[in-house]
Amino acid sequence: MSALATADPALVGAILGFVAGLGLWLVLWRIRARRLTLDDRLAPYLRARPRTSRLLDEPATHTPFPTLERLVAPVLDDAGRLFEKLGSSSVSIRRRLALSGSPMSVEQFRAEQVVWSIAGLAVGLLLAVTVGAARGFSLLPLVLLVAIATLSGAIARDQMLSRAVRAREERMIAEFPAIAELLALAVGAGESPVNALERVATSTTGELSAELLRTLADARSGTPLARALERMADRTSLPSIVRFTEGVSVAVERGTPLAEVLRAQAHDAREVGRRQLMESGGRKEVLMMVPVVFLILPVTVLFAIFPGIAVLQVGL
Repeated sequence: MSALATADPALVGAILGFVAGLGLWLVLWRIRARRLTLDDRLAPYLRARPRTSRLLDEPATHTPFPTLERLVAPVLDDAGRLFEKLGSSSVSIRRRLALSGSPMSVEQFRAEQVVWSIAGLAVGLLLAVTVGAARGFSLLPLVLLVAIATLSGAIARDQMLSRAVRAREERMIAEFPAIAELLALAVGAGESPVNALERVATSTTGELSAELLRTLADARSGTPLARALERMADRTSLPSIVRFTEGVSVAVERGTPLAEVLRAQAHDAREVGRRQLMESGGRKEVLMMVPVVFLILPVTVLFAIFPGIAVLQVGL
């Protein structure tokens, strides 16, 4: 304090002014540095052009073993082309993957088919060795057994995909009447079709709700709602869902009443579900006759005639 008191007042004022100016300059520099420029706003939506040739880029790997993946990749590609010639095409697989709601690509599906074929090959080799050692068959039937087991693995994976598509469609058909009724209530309460779709999609769960959320995401990204609903119809391929998307598209474009249309579609969907349930019950009824005719009825007949046969044998 004594040094400051004895110092020149002009020098002290200069030092304090310099410190105050430096602090003010640091504050303004920090505020200016935090301000977003146009380049900063556009950078997340633009992709930088690579400065070197893409031929020099290393291929992307999807497993913890990149070297083994690069060695096995050509074999998987050849096996995928072989499966495409023997079974379903890539177009059919891509279509069914979209219908099943799977994020898997065609290449990944082909790789899974190869894995299933290898598992079938292992099972076929085990059966061939066991049967050959026990029965002593010739080489040709055993080779055929191994080949059939190998192909069965790939076919089983393809059938599992088809089963996943059918299961997803059944769930969507079961969810559709309730979704349509909720949409009709929301629209009847005065909400717009887009707001009604958002309210129902966020307040429910299921396959159809997930498709509605995906459709709304497409609409928010800039796609027209009618086009987003068309994409939803393409991803489902169910007649009731297609009629639903067409009705919503017409209501959005032309401003026609939507509540009554949705209620009618919900009623039709419930009638279709009831009819399918009756048909399924009829088929199950026929199947239930098989154990009755071939198992229960013969046993009942044997219990009925066995005492008489026993009496006749005793009498003889």
